[in-house]
Amino acid sequence: MTRQQKIYRVTLLGGAANALLLVCKFAAGFLGHSAAMIADAVHSLSDFLTDIIVLFLVKLSAKPADCDHDYGHGKYETVATTIIALILFAVGVMLAWGGARDIYRYLCGETLPRPGVIAFWAAVVSIVVKELVFRLTKRVADEVESKALEANAWHHRSDALSSIGTAVGIGGAVMLGEKAAVLDPLAAVIVSVFIIITALGLMRDATGELLEESLPAEVEREIEEIVSRDPLVSDIHSMHTRRIGSRIAIEMHVRMPGDIPLREADAHRKAMHAALKERFGKQTHIMIQCEVRG
Repeated sequence: MTRQQKIYRVTLLGGAANALLLVCKFAAGFLGHSAAMIADAVHSLSDFLTDIIVLFLVKLSAKPADCDHDYGHGKYETVATTIIALILFAVGVMLAWGGARDIYRYLCGETLPRPGVIAFWAAVVSIVVKELVFRLTKRVADEVESKALEANAWHHRSDALSSIGTAVGIGGAVMLGEKAAVLDPLAAVIVSVFIIITALGLMRDATGELLEESLPAEVEREIEEIVSRDPLVSDIHSMHTRRIGSRIAIEMHVRMPGDIPLREADAHRKAMHAALKERFGKQTHIMIQCEVRG
């Protein structure tokens, strides 16, 4: 099974789960008079929309390089991650605003509606389903090294966390009565904070890729260590690294003795290529310029 097929399969599975959950959550939210459950349903709706975004943009990112895109289309995957992060951030802010508004109404003396038990059980089902989808999606994301799929996995986890907070708030309000109904919006606010933090982390990583940020220092040191294993390499300089979607790009100059034939220098260069691709993947873009000096 190809990388794209694996991403499609797990994303379609997540999309089906989200579609089912958002219908159930909206129904439970309205029938159970739970603001937290309705907010949770909106979160599931955002999950469903991001599944569609992943399917569309990952397909574009899989296109090979062409005359207009010499480095391929991997940045589409980064764009997908950015869009998911923005949606996640917007959902977090919306949940926080709605919860804070209901808490303010409660502090002003207004009686909040007591949620029904149906909303509590809907939250429990959501926790189990979304945690399973998160684990499966994260495992595939790590396997195929897809940042967009990883972002979508954390979106699933944020929905599971949202449902945990929802279950706690609804459960407390159901058991303790109308005086504890404020636990419902309070849970929504607490969960929204975790959602916003997750979104900002994803946004930071995606922005770094879009701005051609270099790979982490420890990765660059590992690259130098691999190339330095060649006995003819005396110096490595002008190294440039970056991420292109799910793959990385490495460009550098290496110095070799001036008394070796060009054919031998080229054989060593090819060996460095092979060693780097073995470590970082066959799709890694590598450009090594050999400088033969006396």
